[in-house]
Amino acid sequence: MQLPPLSLYIHIPWCIQKCPYCDFNSHAVKQEMPESEYISRLLDDLRADLGWVQQRPLTSIFIGGGTPSLFSAAGIARLLNGVRSLVPLTPDCEVTLEANPGTFEKERFSGYLEAGVNRLSIGVQTLHQEQLKALGRIHDPQQAEEAARHAASLPLRSFNLDLMHGLPGQSREAAMADLDGIIALQPPHISWYQLTIEPNTAFASRPPRLPEDEELWDIQEQGHARLLAAGYEQYEVSAYARPGHQSRHNRNYWTFGDYLGIGCGAHSKITLPQQNQIVRCEKIKHPQGYLDLTRPLRYKEWQVSADERPFEFFMNYLRLMEPVPRQLFAERTGLPDNIAEQALAPAVRRKLLESRQDHWLTTALGRRYLNSILDEMV
Repeated sequence: MQLPPLSLYIHIPWCIQKCPYCDFNSHAVKQEMPESEYISRLLDDLRADLGWVQQRPLTSIFIGGGTPSLFSAAGIARLLNGVRSLVPLTPDCEVTLEANPGTFEKERFSGYLEAGVNRLSIGVQTLHQEQLKALGRIHDPQQAEEAARHAASLPLRSFNLDLMHGLPGQSREAAMADLDGIIALQPPHISWYQLTIEPNTAFASRPPRLPEDEELWDIQEQGHARLLAAGYEQYEVSAYARPGHQSRHNRNYWTFGDYLGIGCGAHSKITLPQQNQIVRCEKIKHPQGYLDLTRPLRYKEWQVSADERPFEFFMNYLRLMEPVPRQLFAERTGLPDNIAEQALAPAVRRKLLESRQDHWLTTALGRRYLNSILDEMV
């Protein structure tokens, strides 16, 4: 087992309102946000986890939510300065902040850049006004386009636009019009993913009518072809990027790297090579409990057993559209590759995977049925 690269995830849980499809740990703002107090608590959280850094610099930072762009640029600067004082960053560390495309947040983009953010991820979701309303979004298509153009005008290392498809009542033609509109904005990175109904959401209690599976597959195939024709490379199941603009932070997740998670409900995954252990932990979920100085911030902590590691490794790595190196499996899990070979044998027999001398590779059929590969491992 070898020590992998280290990333940092920072969770800011507040939103203007909760979207009906969202199952993230987010809370609608009902009074003034305790920005200063929360930032202090985030830095306390990071101090408590410093033993897990193990002399590694951070290769990426991702500030997610919620809606982190509700925090002031001065607050984000204080947060990032605090992080730098505690943990070194690589010279080319990727620092991403999630943002809504509303006018209020857009005006802060330059301030975030000055604070140390070098990559924005903007939640457009759709360029259709009625669909935006159905999704509970509070911006309009014009604001989304203006936010994308503003991000493109800044000296960021990159920016991402989020776009959903398979929306309630959405036709194939409407989905393609959405995608064409996003491509026309020329973002370096596009996250293009299908809406799914998650438990404990408003959509789960009142499910909307979604397109049929056959139409969803047509949307996926046609959209994939358009993205490739526009010069994007699919490097992950729902991520497309121009050369040099893959998300370093997301790649660290998918390659079973390590990450510290600070903030309400944030998760960490840490490798301890000397003990041949992988540890996971979850922080207190609710802001009120998280801000309580009398409570420990770690809500749960547990070890990933040797039996669980192959499944966890492949659950992440198979999202990437590339071979899975046998040597990396051994380095990241502390297990010999023949353990993985045994677990993957049913998928190989079903021609969902190919087993080669130094790697495993999903077939075209396997890429369509990734969940089946994982189901075979259970």
